[in-house]
Amino acid sequence: MSPAVDRSGPVDTVPGRDAVVGSKGGRRGGKRRRGGGGGGDQSMVPEATFTSYYGRPVVKPSPWKADIPIYLFAGGLAAGSSLLAAGADLTDRPVLRRVGRATALGALSVSLGALVHDLGRPERFLNMLRTAKLTSPMSVGTWILSTYGPFAAMAAAAELVDLLPGDSPRGPLRLVSTLGRPAGMVAAVMAPPVAAYTAVLLSDTATPSWHTAFRELPFVFVGSAAAASGGMGMLASPTDQAGPARRMAAGGALLELAAGHRMESSMGIAAEPLHQGKAGRLMQASKALTVLGAVGTLVAGRSRTVSALSGVALMAGSACTRFGVFEAGQASARDPKYTVVPQRERLERGEPIRYQG
Repeated sequence: MSPAVDRSGPVDTVPGRDAVVGSKGGRRGGKRRRGGGGGGDQSMVPEATFTSYYGRPVVKPSPWKADIPIYLFAGGLAAGSSLLAAGADLTDRPVLRRVGRATALGALSVSLGALVHDLGRPERFLNMLRTAKLTSPMSVGTWILSTYGPFAAMAAAAELVDLLPGDSPRGPLRLVSTLGRPAGMVAAVMAPPVAAYTAVLLSDTATPSWHTAFRELPFVFVGSAAAASGGMGMLASPTDQAGPARRMAAGGALLELAAGHRMESSMGIAAEPLHQGKAGRLMQASKALTVLGAVGTLVAGRSRTVSALSGVALMAGSACTRFGVFEAGQASARDPKYTVVPQRERLERGEPIRYQG
């Protein structure tokens, strides 16, 4: 199943008011009785236990496997690399430009491969291009990726043509070489939406830890993409051309860490899965690697070794972010607490209860 197809809605009927305020239909703090000796009110209703219909989750966990976080990471790496390559092209850094364009094509191929593997059949991706629906993140994301891909591929093809032996390409090869810059610029324009739209896809589902993070998650993913692509530029480019990659990596790491902190602060109880179990370990590793890589970008200077190690740390941290967010969402869907408690809190504040299906 594609990440563009949301199968994470409620498995049964939407829980009613009683299901929200207590697992056995009783209101929290409902009837009370006086205790002896003026001890104050005591609740006759026991603390709720978070169960759901027939022992099944309130929200069905996504059926997605490891293909999807790979798809998320590789797509972000591709987008950031296209943006970095365009800047290198405009500032006459040919090696950094070549690294960025080649990375964009390679990462895009991995991302599409993971997506097609998750879909099961390649034609399912093509079927999503039969319509365009602006209110659907699935449809918009499909068209963003389909627009970005050919231009990123054309820019990488121009690099390959320029590496062929001979004084200058001729015929069709000359045209490919000439189109390298404009194709790279179009890919760079499309890069930010490519880096951000996967976060919108996740947060548009009913999965509690994804949906609750809808405001900050796109910024986390964009920062993560910039840190990873800057890290790749530092790893594969000579230090005298890697200045833009270092700045992009440091800025992306700062954005990822700041947006991630704000996200966790605003999510309420739905942030708990980000600190527990497998997701918690991945997110801790992400923060440590990102901080380490960011510090490395500041002290690397002309050291090729420090620059390369910092780049590896940033890419690993970015991958851990995508896997950590993915695992946290899955964990939040399996525990009805993360669906019931936020609804109860909204009810107690007098706010309407909205169900995301």
